[in-house]
Amino acid sequence: MVLDASSADKKLRRMALEIAERNEGISEIIIIGIKENGIFIAKKIEEYLRPVFAGILHTVALTINKKNPNEVILSEEVTLENKLILLVDDVANSGKTMLYSIRPLLLQFPAQIQTLALVERTHKIFPIGLNYVGLSVSTTKKETIVVSVKGGNVSGAYIKTV
Repeated sequence: MVLDASSADKKLRRMALEIAERNEGISEIIIIGIKENGIFIAKKIEEYLRPVFAGILHTVALTINKKNPNEVILSEEVTLENKLILLVDDVANSGKTMLYSIRPLLLQFPAQIQTLALVERTHKIFPIGLNYVGLSVSTTKKETIVVSVKGGNVSGAYIKTV
């Protein structure tokens, strides 16, 4: 186990404060959580941002077919043009999911895209940088990080050998 429920919650709260500080003066943030676990992280970030961010917050889910990453679907239609997008996932293992998720968002000409992952694996295959990271973990190429979510809350994160 690399992260327990209490530590994960503290990291989510800290990242929410970072987001509020970094984006002071921004009027709206569209938070896009990548399904499955990324949407739970996104909802927690929104919950912790509400008391400290003066602007509008709107959270939507993004579904991506990992076998055919050309299929990226948002849970509802939102206007992203000239908006700040916060793309959220539970883990950045290879960077592939987040990278493919960004591609269709760019077609709507957002003002900015920021990225957040609760846990980052330091051996990413794809060149994705994260603006907000709860925990960075060094792993071998045969290891991956798994975040466990129960009842909408992060219950922990652990390393799994593949």
